[in-house]
Amino acid sequence: MKYNFDEIIDRHNTGAIKIEKCKALFGTDDLIPLWVADMDFRTPDFITNSIAKRLEHPILGYTTPCEDYYKSVIHWIEKQHQWKVDRQWFGFLPGIVPGLAFGVNAFTQPNDEIIVQPPVYPPFLNVPTKNDRKVVFNPLKEINGRFEMDFDDLERKITGRTRLFILCNPHNPGGRIWERETLIRLAEICYKHGILVISDEIHSDMALPGNRHIPFATASELAEQNSITYMAPSKTFNMAGLISSSYIIPNRDIRKRFSEFLENSELANGNIFAYFAAKAAYENGSEWLKQMIQYIQGNLEYVVDFLQKNIPQIVPMIPQASFLIWLDCNGMNMNSNELQDFMVHKAGLGLNKGTTFGPGGERRLRLNIGCPRSILEQAMKQLKKAIDELD
Repeated sequence: MKYNFDEIIDRHNTGAIKIEKCKALFGTDDLIPLWVADMDFRTPDFITNSIAKRLEHPILGYTTPCEDYYKSVIHWIEKQHQWKVDRQWFGFLPGIVPGLAFGVNAFTQPNDEIIVQPPVYPPFLNVPTKNDRKVVFNPLKEINGRFEMDFDDLERKITGRTRLFILCNPHNPGGRIWERETLIRLAEICYKHGILVISDEIHSDMALPGNRHIPFATASELAEQNSITYMAPSKTFNMAGLISSSYIIPNRDIRKRFSEFLENSELANGNIFAYFAAKAAYENGSEWLKQMIQYIQGNLEYVVDFLQKNIPQIVPMIPQASFLIWLDCNGMNMNSNELQDFMVHKAGLGLNKGTTFGPGGERRLRLNIGCPRSILEQAMKQLKKAIDELD
């Protein structure tokens, strides 16, 4: 089946965050919203059909995931990532951002230190802070146009109060797929200092052509025995509103502590449609994913080529995974506030402000290219016109 990613779908009046919150965030809703990390592609029919099928039954009561749901997750992870996951290792998680909060509260105490690597997905910074933990920055280094970890800085930052390291794998906003050697080194340092690693791998299924995701827990025995992995079909199949994620914990003691926290807090269950939708995605989604990745790659090539030829002041970091591009706008000679104001009120574009990703986000923006090509073409046209009018 040939899927149509060029289709324009109006998301107004559907509660879409990227539409409904534009005015509050940008001061206007008269712009192209390219900020929230979901896609403007139709959620695949095999997912919506699975929900419709369930709706044929007249009772929407309390529901537990069937064994076929677990089998579908296990099979998908093995097929996509060559990781053979034991059924006992994992369970349902009602969202990865909530999962960050669960991990923070299950394994740390107020005033404990949690290490993150900015610039990074804002909840990595906000969730620990809101839970009275101390966020410690181990900033990434940009070398030859891509992010690298700074292990010397990491070891300097570790103290007797450091309890947790939150890893973004693949990285958001940089689209970096971490190499095995990097993950092995990180695992060694964290294990040596008794620091548990939570690896957010929500973008793991979306490695772009020529790249391959490596789950942190598969990097080494130390990584496997000292980590919690979060995965989900939500980004991959554009079903984030269904809140369907999984945790994977090979270590029995860590798993027991985490699962007991979920159970004691009554947090271990999802909504009735999450199980059916995830099962449908994992059982039927390979071809859709292949075509979607090819389309995203085409979008990426279009944006990179357009910027290089028409707007060299903006330099994109080439992602290895997912549908997000980190833009270096230093050549615009604007500070972060001026840059955001220019994008919104001159170019008519709603992008993520780089400073929300922490240190290293100054004069940067995050662009979502998970949309029909024609929308990107219009966005680039508006951006070029606005920049030309600066001269």
